[in-house]
Amino acid sequence: MPSLIFRKGLDLKHAVAAEVAADYHSELVDRIRNSTHRYTSGRVTIYLAREFGFCYGVDRAIDYAYQTRRRFPDRPVYLTSEIIHNPYVNGKLRTAGIRFLSDPGEDADQLGREAVVILPAFGVEVAELEQYVRQGCTVIDTTCGSVLNVWKTVRQYAADGFTTVIHGKAHHEETRATASQTLTIPQGRYLVVLDRAEALIVCDYIRHGGEARAWLARVGKAASGGFDPDRDLQRIGVANQTTMLTTDSLEIGDLFRQAMIDRYGDADLSRHYRAFDTTCSATQDRQDAAMALVDQRRLDLMFVVGGYNSSNTCNLARMCAERVRTFHIVDAACLVSPDEVRHRPVSTGRQGTTAQGPRHDEAITGDWLPRRGPLSIGLTGGASTPQNIMGRVIETLAEFAAHA
Repeated sequence: MPSLIFRKGLDLKHAVAAEVAADYHSELVDRIRNSTHRYTSGRVTIYLAREFGFCYGVDRAIDYAYQTRRRFPDRPVYLTSEIIHNPYVNGKLRTAGIRFLSDPGEDADQLGREAVVILPAFGVEVAELEQYVRQGCTVIDTTCGSVLNVWKTVRQYAADGFTTVIHGKAHHEETRATASQTLTIPQGRYLVVLDRAEALIVCDYIRHGGEARAWLARVGKAASGGFDPDRDLQRIGVANQTTMLTTDSLEIGDLFRQAMIDRYGDADLSRHYRAFDTTCSATQDRQDAAMALVDQRRLDLMFVVGGYNSSNTCNLARMCAERVRTFHIVDAACLVSPDEVRHRPVSTGRQGTTAQGPRHDEAITGDWLPRRGPLSIGLTGGASTPQNIMGRVIETLAEFAAHA
């Protein structure tokens, strides 16, 4: 019996709608969102960004997971890894009996035809999907449409003889999946750069060349197997992990463009350089809304709510922190008291990551809440942050302000 792959749900959306709403929605947030995006209680006014929380792709992935559990109540259901980067959501799915293949003791090689495997919104590497199909598993594919568009772009780069340069985090599920798409074309090659500093290293080689072996040792596993910088950096196409900071991706694209002009000349640029902005619209909308909030309101504090390993949430915190005192928290439990807040310091690394993986350093800051006078607090959440988490943060902030 061939493997079944579901990519458009399981016709149970209405059957699970009430359960999804109960787990993730907030009447308080709905009321604020449908009025002035402002909540006032006593001396505190909390301003909600115009865009925050679940994007379409996240909503869809969670909905499919709930449909899957309902459709296959007597079969083992697995997620390849976290469905999105939010601990509350992943905890709910674990409670529903969905197992995570990324957990210790789980073994994807042992799955058979009885297994139902959910692919996360980030997608999975080509070889991983092929394995599940080969083993006869039923596959529920929740890969986000924005990610699929990136895949289409990088496959076209490869087909046209361009090496794909991905602005992203080499460890991230989405970046690994995107990189694997380039290798579906025989001559496909890729290189991942985390930030401006790494991009400059590559640009220097484009301009001046160098000792290939030493250069490859420097970039490590960020390059595809058999990568030859003298051959593979002659023609490049730039893409990005969809949740990266847009301004960073555009800057990195410009760095590569100028390097190609310096090496080959402006007239010949199109033969050596391509770029396509693959940032998802929801990520951009949330970034724009957060910047509008901190620029238009005189805020005492800003809170960004979401998982510490959520790329788009970390980027929101980084942007806000450049303008106002900002705390990145996971949920209301991080608001320990009017005297203490647990948070991931925004200054910890570039977007809280290294090239090898996420850093979840958490700090405790005291005396964070101003004690007297009117208080203005801004609030936003990443694309993987549920409404009810935001609602609890609002209630806790109001309570603390009233008693501080």
